[in-house]
Amino acid sequence: MNFTEKEKKILQIVQADLPDSDTPFADIAEKAGVSEDEVLSLLSSLKAGGYVRRFGATLRHQQAGFGFNAMVAWYVDGDKDIMAIGNKMARRPEITHCYERENCLDWPYNLYTMIHGRSRDDCQRVVQELMAETGVVQYEMLFSNEELKKTSMKYF
Repeated sequence: MNFTEKEKKILQIVQADLPDSDTPFADIAEKAGVSEDEVLSLLSSLKAGGYVRRFGATLRHQQAGFGFNAMVAWYVDGDKDIMAIGNKMARRPEITHCYERENCLDWPYNLYTMIHGRSRDDCQRVVQELMAETGVVQYEMLFSNEELKKTSMKYF
């Protein structure tokens, strides 16, 4: 894809940490020397075209005090509405990721959540509450040992 110099400047800025303000896109526009509409239009068109899948913040959970993180792999029976269950799970404030994956071989799990807590018990409590709310009772809970460095792609 060919980008104009203005577009490249916008993309250079959004590849880094976004401004911590009430108007991050206006701040990006000011820094790039363009209008906020130009920033939003470029980012929207990249998303609509499938060039950008996601645009969001990265939280360093352990630095924020959430030292216990667990990937929970859930098995949702085929007769249940996995999308409705996933949406219910994703609404929890302790969950940052929730996605469906096709199960395979001896690993039957097809729905995954990332739960963050201040203790192992916090994470286990969330799992118990989700089981009660959704009726999904088969799961594996995998705790993180360390938080790996999170970086964004750099194109320009």
